[in-house]
Amino acid sequence: MTELAIVIVSYNTRPELEACLASLVDDAPAISHEIVVVDNASSDGSPAAVRTRWPQVTLIDAGDNLGFARATNLGIRATTSRLVLLLNSDTVSPPKAIDRLVEVLLPRGDVAVVGPRLADANGRLEVSFGPMISPVAELWQKCLVRGHARGTPVLAGLVDRRARSERLVDWVSGACLLVRRADAVAAGLLDERFFLYGEDVDFCAAIRRLGRHVLFTPVVKMVHHGGRSGAHAPATASAAYRRSHLAFYQKHHPAWHPVLRTYLRLRGKLPADA
Repeated sequence: MTELAIVIVSYNTRPELEACLASLVDDAPAISHEIVVVDNASSDGSPAAVRTRWPQVTLIDAGDNLGFARATNLGIRATTSRLVLLLNSDTVSPPKAIDRLVEVLLPRGDVAVVGPRLADANGRLEVSFGPMISPVAELWQKCLVRGHARGTPVLAGLVDRRARSERLVDWVSGACLLVRRADAVAAGLLDERFFLYGEDVDFCAAIRRLGRHVLFTPVVKMVHHGGRSGAHAPATASAAYRRSHLAFYQKHHPAWHPVLRTYLRLRGKLPADA
């Protein structure tokens, strides 16, 4: 049995997926591992590319675009490793990064999940951890993200300072999330009602409800290009995001759910089937 399963969900991101797999295979992690790609019915030749270039990678055809949570669960259930790494197809793993992430997690028996520092190809930091989503926390998170993107000195400086130290957090990004399988199973895996929003935050919340911890570490750095799947069909991705956003509030903040619906309706962003 391998120690680590690397589960990658792919949807029409062939160039990014190929770069991701190349980084994992050309400088493979030392820990015994397997790589599983769950393809959400891509139409860009991704499955054929995986079969041709990386026959050692397990390819699962989801048969349809199942979204991130359902497809990820398919990959987790198809493996038996002690550890599972959720990895976006638009990430690139620097040499030894995954081994370092494992080294951070294993000695911490109280920690179930660990996430690294994420940055784009130019080194621009991504806000990849934070407090549990709530109306106030979400507003603050958006201020941080936009302020950092615009280079607002106070907000950009705060984001950079927060990402310099290892800390227990409420959630880390599902773009690169290492979890102990036992904890993932105890939490019920990812909630499949979330198609394209909040599944990582909800998953970490389920982990924390079990009395386990989520850790952010700046020791490990991963490259994340971000948003590539949604770029192929922005209107569809936006609607899926809104539906998952509503589902998240209905589950975690039911009193705020009608407020969010009204807000989205007034802005013309409420999905027709919501």
